[in-house]
Amino acid sequence: MRVVIDATPLLVRSAGVKNYLYYWIQHLRLAAGIHSIGTFPNFDGLHPLQHERSVAGFWHTWSGLGSLALANRTPLPVTDWWARGADVFHASNLLEHPPRHLRLTATIHDMTSWLMPELHARGNLRADRRFLEICKRADKLIAVSQSTKDDAVRLAGLPPDKIVVIHSGVPDAFFTVNPDAIRRVRQRHALQRPFVLFVGTIEPRKNIDTLLDAWAALPPSLREEYELVIAGPAGWASPATIERLRAVRYLGYIPEPDLAPLTAAAAVFVYPSLYEGFGFPVAQAMAARVPVVTSNLSSLPEVAGDAALLVDPRSTSELLAALSRLLLSPDLRSELAARGRCRARDFRWETCAAKSLQFFEEVL
Repeated sequence: MRVVIDATPLLVRSAGVKNYLYYWIQHLRLAAGIHSIGTFPNFDGLHPLQHERSVAGFWHTWSGLGSLALANRTPLPVTDWWARGADVFHASNLLEHPPRHLRLTATIHDMTSWLMPELHARGNLRADRRFLEICKRADKLIAVSQSTKDDAVRLAGLPPDKIVVIHSGVPDAFFTVNPDAIRRVRQRHALQRPFVLFVGTIEPRKNIDTLLDAWAALPPSLREEYELVIAGPAGWASPATIERLRAVRYLGYIPEPDLAPLTAAAAVFVYPSLYEGFGFPVAQAMAARVPVVTSNLSSLPEVAGDAALLVDPRSTSELLAALSRLLLSPDLRSELAARGRCRARDFRWETCAAKSLQFFEEVL
């Protein structure tokens, strides 16, 4: 069996999808061998993960983007040529014309373009709608959570028996964080006090304004003892939201090697997102033994299980109460940290790769 995966999102700025493809391809190749798992464009090896730029070298990046442009903008059967000898082609939302004569699969990451179109840029909406047409043609699909599958069936009319749920994974770095790495990341960012951490792109769906409202409503004594640290690239949030980040510690984009120690250094992890297809930051925080406050919507209860405090993300008072409860109770923090660590063991990339290879076998 040979599978070719559209890896073009690895060449551009991206967050969750890039994270998924980077680790998924690596672990599929570890399990099945590089000759069984090809990519479009071809990557024999990947540079360290960076969300802000390509993970390939200069020439691989530009030749790959050129191949993508030829495939999307000309009648040339570029992907048919590229995938010669393959049995399955796994598509992404950047490629408009996958091969015509192979088994076709894809991964559905979320359905926010249908649930919350007002929170997306027009280009994202167009790409997602084109991708849905590919999903309708596909022989079989992966959904990264049961929540995402249910939304795809309900909103897009996709047949439920066509979609297999395979949860994404957590990198090993979050399970084994070196104490020296934690100390260094604290020093690098001058994090002297205990802190509550949020990690994610600054965009409307992440609900930063409600988090800032809840933080401002905490008793002054708690805000003196703890600080709120927000890490992530400035996406398409409003200028008013970006301006409000001046009131807390905003670190901007954090390089991938620093992400696990920064997460492990936190006293509490908070993630009041309005919708997630899987929610990597929550699973990663649980793996790093950090107690979590997150939303009771979409896939987040599915990922968190009984290992987090769940709140209505649109309720400032619920978020405030959960933060206060955790910050005032060391015992509850320890209990949730232990539960989270156990829960996170369900989300390993080795497991995801093994289930994905079984999925491809079933497609054939």
